Amino acid sequence: MVELKSGRAGGMGEILDVEGPYEVAPLGRALVELAEHRPEIVGLTADMGRFSDIHPFRDAHPDRFFQVGMAEADLLLIAAGLAKTGKIAYCTSYAAFITRRALDFLIIACAHSKANVKILAGMPGLMNPYGATHQATDDIAVLRMIPDLSIIDPCDATELAQVVKAVADIEGTVYVRSLRGKVPVVFDPDEYTFEFGKAKELRTGSEVGVISSGFMTQRALVAADAATEHGVSAGVLHVPTIKPFDTEGVLRFVAGVERLVIAENHQMSGGLATLVVEALYDAGIQVPLIRIGIQHRFHEAGSQAYMEEKGGLDQTRITRAVIDGI
Repeated sequence: MVELKSGRAGGMGEILDVEGPYEVAPLGRALVELAEHRPEIVGLTADMGRFSDIHPFRDAHPDRFFQVGMAEADLLLIAAGLAKTGKIAYCTSYAAFITRRALDFLIIACAHSKANVKILAGMPGLMNPYGATHQATDDIAVLRMIPDLSIIDPCDATELAQVVKAVADIEGTVYVRSLRGKVPVVFDPDEYTFEFGKAKELRTGSEVGVISSGFMTQRALVAADAATEHGVSAGVLHVPTIKPFDTEGVLRFVAGVERLVIAENHQMSGGLATLVVEALYDAGIQVPLIRIGIQHRFHEAGSQAYMEEKGGLDQTRITRAVIDGI
């Protein structure tokens, strides 16, 4: 039974300080369900069993779980080796550790070798209270240039659970910006379906279009609803798959609006906004746009709400951009 609660989610690794329903450890729960009928699934972590939410899998399938210790390079190398034997290796750690300490192993042992490794990288962007050493604010920029590597940035517990199951059938290495702890429920699982490589238009609008990824899509939806109350027609396009990028879907969405707001939990350079701007440039399209993302700086330690407000990712910032265009 998935634990569904209503309340305020916060604290160590419990990603968003928002009101509303949430699920606890949707990653691990989904992996347990998947592994029950997929014996080739194995799980690994680098001393992050509890803090990456893979512990439900560890407890349900201890004979298929590998704790490699505080060694992210070993994590990916062992995962790649298991993949060579026919396993589908799900490995977890923090995004900052994966993309910094183990980058060469991610590139060569996994992506270059087309290894069937699924990397669930927790706490991307400004989702960690421990400061710049633990904040992966540049992971998309670092990884999007790597061939044979897919990148997914889920919005909520519903989408993350679907992604965990979907990546088992995606060829090669996949990097997922994972959500952990008390993960908000934004999408109705009976109505929303993740499609690899496809953007999802969640709201239609004619004046302003918000293009978002990750948990910023929740903020985009709130901002669009507020815009409607102010007489502004706002659409929302959620882009869960960063690579391969749904260029056609983005261009169709842009064709129906007068201006854009692009919101992401990542540096404003090298991530979603850069992908959108590149797509517009290549298509010869000019449209006014506002980029909302992490400023080009290292951030200190602090609460989620404090960091988001200081970093310009809070609800007030995105709502003002959508309604007032500033």
